[in-house]
Amino acid sequence: MAASPKGDFFDSSRAAVQDRELQRKLESASTRHLDHFAIVKAEFPLYEAEKDAAHRIKTDAIAHLDELLIQLTDKLHANGCKVFFAENAEQARKYIVDLAKAKGATRVVKGKSMTTEEIELNPAFKAAGIDPVETDLGEYIVQLRGEGPSHIITPAIHLSKEDIGHLFTEQFGIEYTSEPEKLTAEARQRLRAIFLTADFGITGVNFAIAETGTLIVVENEGNGRLSSSMPDTFVAIMGIEKVIPRLADLSHFLEILARTATGQKLTTYTSFISGPRREGELDGPREMHVVILDNGRSAMLADPVLREALNCIRCGACLNVCPIYRRIGGHAYKSVYPGPIGSIVSPNLFGSAAGYLPFASTLCGACKDICPVKINIPRILLHLRWKETEGERPLKWPAALEGARAGARRFAGIARHPRTIRMLGRLAAQMLKPFAHNGYLRRMPSPFSNWTKYRNFPRPHPHKRRPASSEVREP
Repeated sequence: MAASPKGDFFDSSRAAVQDRELQRKLESASTRHLDHFAIVKAEFPLYEAEKDAAHRIKTDAIAHLDELLIQLTDKLHANGCKVFFAENAEQARKYIVDLAKAKGATRVVKGKSMTTEEIELNPAFKAAGIDPVETDLGEYIVQLRGEGPSHIITPAIHLSKEDIGHLFTEQFGIEYTSEPEKLTAEARQRLRAIFLTADFGITGVNFAIAETGTLIVVENEGNGRLSSSMPDTFVAIMGIEKVIPRLADLSHFLEILARTATGQKLTTYTSFISGPRREGELDGPREMHVVILDNGRSAMLADPVLREALNCIRCGACLNVCPIYRRIGGHAYKSVYPGPIGSIVSPNLFGSAAGYLPFASTLCGACKDICPVKINIPRILLHLRWKETEGERPLKWPAALEGARAGARRFAGIARHPRTIRMLGRLAAQMLKPFAHNGYLRRMPSPFSNWTKYRNFPRPHPHKRRPASSEVREP
């Protein structure tokens, strides 16, 4: 299991809700993503058919995961790769850091990888005296700020171009500019120099093909290709769920991944990595390692409801439509995996420290509608809520929320008796009538004060007795 999330979700989400500037940036970026997605989806009549195909392939792959992982491992070995299965984050970290030290590496270039964020690889490198450099532009920016990504696909979604301009001026001593082209050129120039001197590279993996032992890395900046091909030693790290059966299956995922993730028809770079440099080849790593990480995924596989979440291809689309994410952003979740899918994955990675996250959802279903592999996210969130509530060690809620939950439980007990409900309703309507203004209550006692703290509550009206069917006359 990875390290527990740091900080309190309730404190961070409360602060984020009050940050209007953060919400403006999230709203702008998410809306732009969704507009682009709507265009490329409308242009592609086969989109729904490709979703069905991707869902079918992933579901079948997860059902036969053990067989596919054996097949993948055999093919990777045959291709000249060294394979390491890591049961948890600690084992994965140790293997990679020990390898880098054995190779005498002092600087590591990293392509984008949420899995390395999951196992907290960068702090481990720094503790070992090795300098890890994020080479994806968004990851590079948040690394300069000393923070983690706030979105699975767009790590710096919480920043404006003006924020980045000020950051570059502060970090590099250059003249301030907010022009994206100039900022990108500055980052590219600095990263190219680092690529030329790096002797150790790491990337994540989007798909691993069991049939051929080929790893697929999908990206837009070319940094993943450089990280995997320029250093002498290359490490690919992937969760066990990334494997798909056949090369022919890949096209179905490529058709939907870029469309939902970034609103593109296809990403700029799709790298097929089939092992280290072979005799006579001029480029590519001389040594290639593949770290295959479990870290709680087998437990998800064993749960008949939760295993569906392993179908996720990390497109991040569910974050863009989530009303909670768009309100508080990724950092408030206190987990490397924020948003709806993060609220499912995180409790299985971090345990009860992230047990609150399945409750951070309105269950509106927008995440289910946009998911390109048709994961029923609301159903899984409800399943996790049930597990947390029925668990041996129930979550410890803040006092105000515990009061509200206790009130809801009492109401659920009373609601089983309709006559009592009607009687209480009539009583409340009479008692609250003097306090109402234009039909609304501005203040109510605890636990209802949590509601009226933010909005008015409609005054209950006396319940009118519904006439029995025998009393209804035809006009």
